[in-house]
Amino acid sequence: MSNLTKLEFVALDITGNNYLSWVLDAEIHLDAKGLGETIKKGNEESTQDKAKAMIFLRHHFHEGLKTEYLTVKDPQILWENLKKRYYHQKIVILPKARYEWLNLRLQDFKSVSGYNSAMFRITSQLNLCGEKITDAEMLEKIYSTFHANNVVLQTQYREKGQKYFELIYCLLVAEQNNELLMKNHELRPTGSAPFPEANVSLHNGQELKETHYANSSVRGRGRGRRHRYGYGRGGHFKNSHSYQKWDRKNGNKEEKEKCENVTNVCYRCGGKGHWSRVCRTQKHLVDLYQQSIK
Repeated sequence: MSNLTKLEFVALDITGNNYLSWVLDAEIHLDAKGLGETIKKGNEESTQDKAKAMIFLRHHFHEGLKTEYLTVKDPQILWENLKKRYYHQKIVILPKARYEWLNLRLQDFKSVSGYNSAMFRITSQLNLCGEKITDAEMLEKIYSTFHANNVVLQTQYREKGQKYFELIYCLLVAEQNNELLMKNHELRPTGSAPFPEANVSLHNGQELKETHYANSSVRGRGRGRRHRYGYGRGGHFKNSHSYQKWDRKNGNKEEKEKCENVTNVCYRCGGKGHWSRVCRTQKHLVDLYQQSIK
């Protein structure tokens, strides 16, 4: 596993399934190291350069291939032997790549990026096998495989005369905008009003309840102090609401009875708005009223 981490690209498998891509990687790296001429016919490179190229190629071999070509010391001879052994890979890959190209359709993919990836994979395989796919052919493949619902859109793109990468760019932008429109549409039904901010209302109502409870607690704690210090000195409360609540607590329901029935007539003094048992009219006035009745 330690040797695998030092590889500059994937090693050539003994089955030769990755031969075409391996050849391309090996040529690029040999040229970068200044050893590209060592694998060409009739080269007159130095023995030292040939040894460097041989070490590099064998380092990117499967262990079985290293054993099979153990006696080969010239990189050009090794290169030709590999070509003869695995050249049939082009014959195997080419029909499959042609089939995928013929059946490639834009409407079969869920996203434009997925189609673009498949397009480059197929065209790369065709190019490795010696078949060049032009930009015009790639454009025609897109135009002819649009979905039937996008006939007008296909005609508009065709009339622009764009290049392949320009068309893919436009399709990617249009796809993102369509996704955003669908998300906004699915937020709520068409013609409906936006949802009320229920959480905010509940939160504000809870705050009002807590404030009312806190004020009630403060008033409750303050009653004892007002009773001791206010009434002890003969003082009177200005807060009538607190006094009324305290008075009702001790059995005085005068204010409540006034609110419930303001037409009540006192049988003691003849006044309205209070009961006879809570009447506070002075005694001489009560006597005058009672005599008048008699």
